[in-house]
Amino acid sequence: MGKEKNVQPTAETEKKKEQVSILEKIRRRTGLLVGIVGLALIIFILESLLGSGASIFGGNEMSTLGSINGKKIDRNEFAAKLEYGLNNYRQRNQSNDIDEGVRASIIDNIWQQYVSELVIKPQFDKIGITVGDDEVYQRVVANPVQEVMQQISDPKTGRVNDQIARPDGSLDLLKWKQVIQNLPADQEAGIRQIEENVKNTRFYEKYKSIITKGLYLTTAEAKLVVKEQFSRMNGSFVIKRYNAVDDSTIKVNDDDIKKYYKENTYQFTNPETTRKVEYVVFNVLPSNEDLMAIEKDAQRVASEFKGKSLRDDSIFIQQESENGIINIQDFTKKTLTIRDSSIYTASAGSVFGPYNEGAYFKVYKLEAINSVADSAKVRHILIGLNDPKTQQPKRGRSQAKKEADSLLVLIKNKNVTFDTLVKTISDDFGSVDKGGDYGWFDESKGFVAPFKNAGLMGTKGNISVVETQFGFHIIEVLDVSKNRHTSYSVAQIGKPIVPSDETNQKVFAEANQFGGVNNTAELFDKGVETQKLAKRIADNIKEGDRQLPGLSQAKDLVRWAYGAKNGEVNTFSFTDKHIVAKLANIRNKGLLPLEEVKDEVTTKAIQKKKEEQFLAEFKNKTGASKNIEDIAAKLGLELKKVEALQLNARSVDGLGDDYTFVGTAGATKAGTLSKPTASKNGVFVLAIDNVNSESGPPDFNKFRKLLEQGLYSRRDNDIMNALKEISDIQDHKSRID
Repeated sequence: MGKEKNVQPTAETEKKKEQVSILEKIRRRTGLLVGIVGLALIIFILESLLGSGASIFGGNEMSTLGSINGKKIDRNEFAAKLEYGLNNYRQRNQSNDIDEGVRASIIDNIWQQYVSELVIKPQFDKIGITVGDDEVYQRVVANPVQEVMQQISDPKTGRVNDQIARPDGSLDLLKWKQVIQNLPADQEAGIRQIEENVKNTRFYEKYKSIITKGLYLTTAEAKLVVKEQFSRMNGSFVIKRYNAVDDSTIKVNDDDIKKYYKENTYQFTNPETTRKVEYVVFNVLPSNEDLMAIEKDAQRVASEFKGKSLRDDSIFIQQESENGIINIQDFTKKTLTIRDSSIYTASAGSVFGPYNEGAYFKVYKLEAINSVADSAKVRHILIGLNDPKTQQPKRGRSQAKKEADSLLVLIKNKNVTFDTLVKTISDDFGSVDKGGDYGWFDESKGFVAPFKNAGLMGTKGNISVVETQFGFHIIEVLDVSKNRHTSYSVAQIGKPIVPSDETNQKVFAEANQFGGVNNTAELFDKGVETQKLAKRIADNIKEGDRQLPGLSQAKDLVRWAYGAKNGEVNTFSFTDKHIVAKLANIRNKGLLPLEEVKDEVTTKAIQKKKEEQFLAEFKNKTGASKNIEDIAAKLGLELKKVEALQLNARSVDGLGDDYTFVGTAGATKAGTLSKPTASKNGVFVLAIDNVNSESGPPDFNKFRKLLEQGLYSRRDNDIMNALKEISDIQDHKSRID
């Protein structure tokens, strides 16, 4: 045998050993427990925690999604975590439908996990924070924290899974420990992930606690806040605004511009990479031909609708309506809006329309006229088509009806009580604890129509079987109001007024031609001007943006903007429009080049020159004058009053936003003048006549505590922002799409 190699353990292997160690300790603690939990139960509880772990992307294109403090974020690894998160969402919500918003949220959460691992966790090591196995055990098994409870509860109802719950619905710790005790090896990933999450949370709790203990508001700081909030200053001032002198009269050369740029680089530092896009829109609107074709089709629907019997209406409505939606609603005279008021005197089966209602051509049919109670109270037993826990098919329609009819007979023959069946049979968990009773309701209640009608159109004491989309309800009318009104059951079929494919292709051809001819920045600008098109701007576009003002689902546009060269032109199609876009500007993170911000720097350099000139003018013309009226006269400026100025004010009457002015007011004593001071609006001199101080807070110590609470409320956000600011984060997670 060869000599055995001495292999040093990696951080990854050590982490896995630590996870196994925690799991083994949990098992040892629960070793005396008896009883075997079925594999099906274990899988059911933990299935939401387990993912395939497989990559959903192939190839090596753009293999990284950025970097954090020098650590590259591998795309395949990120994709595996994304697939895990998507599977988790599907299983917990029992649905395969994942929209863009959910997907983006999962991607953001995964990215934040990387930030936590590479930005926050190193801070824990620096200050010696540790989390022991006992702490993890207590929070996962012995006394599960809310984070764990969410994982073993139904996301829709918030109830702990019945098979690990006590009769009162709370978690049965013995059963939960049995689940951990008997967990198969191939299912350990889920519990390990729970442990890891809980451990990370505990780390951060300790870190926040240390930060919080360091947050303190001194007595002097609190007194300053009291002064700012409870003092009011009165006085007067003169100001020479920068716009009093036209920029064209101020000459600045390249040296002035470079000097200002060098001395004020903080003003031209971009906190994150952004793009600017200019574009023109070619809206896709229905043509006259489209309108005529849609109206003709609606007329056909109205004609055929008249020949249908009431029992066939639902099938016809489903066939003819957008997305197959059956729209039959009950209205009163106040809630029904229709052009033809004769519907109120018409007979059931009458058809009205079609009417052009902007987005649709609408056809209406009066299905029935009913006398309805203003309100009613019922209780019910649901024999559902789907299992209320899993939403998987439980029984067929015919079976559900047969069961409901049989139970109705038992109730009427008094072989069993209604209350007993609610508790033991009903598939509507939302009303079981209330005896199947949702209380009084009226027509505005969001119940399905057949359910509402059973009460509002029924009589007290009546028990019947009613079918809805959820299954069959055994409904008992407990009470109805004495007041009644007439209700009109009206069916609606809407034909959407949308452009045809031909119209869409025509508009696309126009946009494509414009983009093809004007395919450079110069030609684009010239084309917009020549054709008098409205140019729109989308600025400060971040790489992860998915929507832009006026442009939903702009993912492709943003991806192009981050791959194109400055000045490139391209055409994009949206649901209701086509656009031709020009990449107008690329602004990378960090100090922006002078040539890119030269116009802005020039404007500020000109203002700096004005500031210097105005300060010299104040000094030369007013000398040592101590009278504000005299200064106003010598400078030919209007004397303005400032009244009841609060020292934490965001703006000044007649001056607007000017923190320098407010700060100067706070530093100027009553009966004195400030020196000439430059602010964002101009150069001013301020005279304070008096300061009126209110009594202040009745309890100073309580006031200071409230101010400290304000510090605590900003803690989490400020910690994260501070750590991100000192970190090197290159975020390209949008490449995952």
